[in-house]
Amino acid sequence: MTGTIDFAPQARLVAGLADGVTDERLSGPTPCPEYEVRHLLGHLVGLTGAFRDAARKDLGPHLDQAPGSVLPDIGPEWRAELPKLLDELVEAWRDPAAWEGMTRAGGIDLPGAVAGAVALDELVVHGWDLARATGQAYAPDEASLGVAQALLTPEEGGTSGNSLFGAVVPVPDDAPLLDRVIGMSGRDPRWTPGG
Repeated sequence: MTGTIDFAPQARLVAGLADGVTDERLSGPTPCPEYEVRHLLGHLVGLTGAFRDAARKDLGPHLDQAPGSVLPDIGPEWRAELPKLLDELVEAWRDPAAWEGMTRAGGIDLPGAVAGAVALDELVVHGWDLARATGQAYAPDEASLGVAQALLTPEEGGTSGNSLFGAVVPVPDDAPLLDRVIGMSGRDPRWTPGG
């Protein structure tokens, strides 16, 4: 991956989805079986701050925590905190230096360009999780979807049955790109809160 990616469209979309979450929805189910909506939002707060710091190469112990090691949750100020962190994430990844050299996230050392792609993929996939869990419309921009697709597509000769997030859910080749990306992320694009 070369060059930088503009996180702004996807960050705005996630911020808008979070703003549309009512308090009554916080205990609802999500496509992530172990997460209620509140945990998904807590995960978004945590990953947004972590990938902001990864872009800045601010490599403190907070970047050593592996995903899934604790059940995330929201704090009392999450409605103000998440949009602020999303804005900071966008700015941090606008710096070309963020995409160069090595950085760290989730306890893993990785190239800056890979960390940027992973961060955007996280926003795309978890944006879908949040939209689906709360009954909101979701239409990520094509560039963000393209980054997620490139990250999730198995390499030549690799296994097509598993992704970074678990078993791939088969989706027809002619399905919309969003459905294919969601299937590659290990989620069923047909998931609904009641289903």
